[in-house]
Amino acid sequence: MSTVSPSADAAETAAPAPAWPGPGPAGAELALHGVRLGRPGAADVSGPSRLRIAPGELVTVVGPSGCGKTTLLRTLAGLLPPLEGRVTQDGEPIRRPGADRALVFQHDALLPWRSVRANVELPLAIRRVPRAERRRAAREWLERVGLAEHALKLPHQLSGGQRQRVQLARALAGGPRAVLMDEPFGALDAHTRAGMQDLLVEILRGTGATVVFVTHDVDEAVHLGDRVVLFGTGEVLDVPYPRVREARNEPATAALRRRVLDSL
Repeated sequence: MSTVSPSADAAETAAPAPAWPGPGPAGAELALHGVRLGRPGAADVSGPSRLRIAPGELVTVVGPSGCGKTTLLRTLAGLLPPLEGRVTQDGEPIRRPGADRALVFQHDALLPWRSVRANVELPLAIRRVPRAERRRAAREWLERVGLAEHALKLPHQLSGGQRQRVQLARALAGGPRAVLMDEPFGALDAHTRAGMQDLLVEILRGTGATVVFVTHDVDEAVHLGDRVVLFGTGEVLDVPYPRVREARNEPATAALRRRVLDSL
């Protein structure tokens, strides 16, 4: 298991070859180049100053509450500029939000007056995709998340887990090259959370998307990620068995879990 200290500013923290399966549109390369994250006039946030996330890689981010994990996602999304340094996608500076980077939140952020289908269609409608094409995309994604029969319902008629599935379908319907997820399963019970993790793994097969997944759940971080970013210390750790539930009791997995816990 390799670690990288944030003080090693001579080069970006390079990603290993991604283990994310399946063909599909090329994921985006996301990178931090000597960045200092935060808001003007506020305290800087912790985290690595240099990091390279390979196309198609799934990186999980953990750290104490208030350490700046959401700030990292907002910066990668183009909603918040870094105080210093550069944040890039495929080598080009990120200066504003883009349709090829999707955000998924802990609270589903669905529009309550729009049907499930209309919520999934929303990013395509904003891009003026023809109605027939966006209806087809919404139908296909609702089938993939197991909600085809709920297409005409309103969000309040769904359970919390179902609403999160709608949000995931909406994020992926637009074909993003990077998906930025801010504790998306944090409000779910343990059983529903495990099901959503498995669903995420399944439906992202073949998309090719790069994923940055913020979580406060250590087991979730160790299970889902190709690498884990310890935001409190800036370390980046390789995951020995990404997305293999049967490996949760392996010594290497247990050792990684202890490293992550010790960083909190």
